[in-house]
Amino acid sequence: MTAMTPGSNIPLPTARVTVDVAAPVRLDVSGLLLTADGKVRSDDDFIFYNQPAGPGVTYRSGGGTAPDAITVDTTAVPPGIEKIVITASPDAAGQTFQGIEPTATLRNADDNTVLATFTPPRLGAETALVVVEIYLRNGVWKARAVGQGYANGLAGIATDFGVTVEEPAAPAQPVTPPPAAVQPSVAPPAPPAHTPQAPPAPAVPPAPPAAAPGTGKINLDKGRVSLQKNQTVSLMKGGRPLLSQVKMGLGWEPAYRGKDIDLDASVIAYGPQRNHIDSCYFGKLQIVNGAIRHSGDNLTGEGGGDDEVITVDLGRLPQDVTGLVFTVNSFSGQKFTEVAKAYCRLLDATTGEELVRFDLTSAEPQTGVMMAKLIRQFSGEWEMTAMGDFVKSRTVRGMVKPAAQAL
Repeated sequence: MTAMTPGSNIPLPTARVTVDVAAPVRLDVSGLLLTADGKVRSDDDFIFYNQPAGPGVTYRSGGGTAPDAITVDTTAVPPGIEKIVITASPDAAGQTFQGIEPTATLRNADDNTVLATFTPPRLGAETALVVVEIYLRNGVWKARAVGQGYANGLAGIATDFGVTVEEPAAPAQPVTPPPAAVQPSVAPPAPPAHTPQAPPAPAVPPAPPAAAPGTGKINLDKGRVSLQKNQTVSLMKGGRPLLSQVKMGLGWEPAYRGKDIDLDASVIAYGPQRNHIDSCYFGKLQIVNGAIRHSGDNLTGEGGGDDEVITVDLGRLPQDVTGLVFTVNSFSGQKFTEVAKAYCRLLDATTGEELVRFDLTSAEPQTGVMMAKLIRQFSGEWEMTAMGDFVKSRTVRGMVKPAAQAL
């Protein structure tokens, strides 16, 4: 038996598995069948107490005396379905997971032997969880521990995965990073009498404007990549996390010979509600118990190679750190139009191999720039997005608010 941690995964040794979720209080457990774009296809893909059977996935009620469970028969899952997420929420209206420690148990559905267990850590204001996912990767079915919490119940989860609830729901408010936003497509059946309806909430806000050219997610399967503004790269290779410790190197040169420019590289750490946790810069070289470290201040930008380096041990980051924004500020006050060859690059901290590079080719007359962001996904993997967004700020303190808005 394996005791799983958030983001860990195991291959399934059997085609049929059952996931039950137990807690000191009654939980409602459900399953959603998702396509490659992270959406349900229709209401048939939402499996719960009012719709206990779907293609390859069934729900079993514990009757209040045993845990509810979802069984997945991977041989019967329809083509095009690449993931089944198992969710849980307290049956009592408005109850959170504060003081309630749910445990998911993954079993062989044929002989009931235990394959793995998972207890999501540090729960509080969450009223619903994506607990475990059963997913297909390179022809192999696997199980991953997730533990992503939502503060607005099952309606928040449903909205994230393309389900429109019958009463308007607030936008998903994950307590850990949300999956990619999806557009509503189907409505689930009304819940039974034992589960009160959620109160009406504000409607989902209008979708943001379309991203600039270059938007899109790529991976590292073909090796090193050069990003354009707004492009995202997943730090996965062959379906697996590529590395746990990365270095972000930032470099620049003065645009005019003999004119030194003091640029300062920093990284700002945020929590799941875009709350500022801490900033690592030349005046504070280590944060979050040393999981993020700064190489020290470079006052001129002279010399080849990276001028300042920030090392991030992704494996040691606390779970409440879900977003990092890498920034550069002109402490000496010159605009970025007076800077040449500004770039950031992501390296494997163990081997020194350069994985990702983003060159800042079109500067603006400002004193601050958000170079890139690293976002922890609900699955536990990290993604890097090139930004290149300029703001008026000579110090990292002035970057905290605009960087939070950019997450």
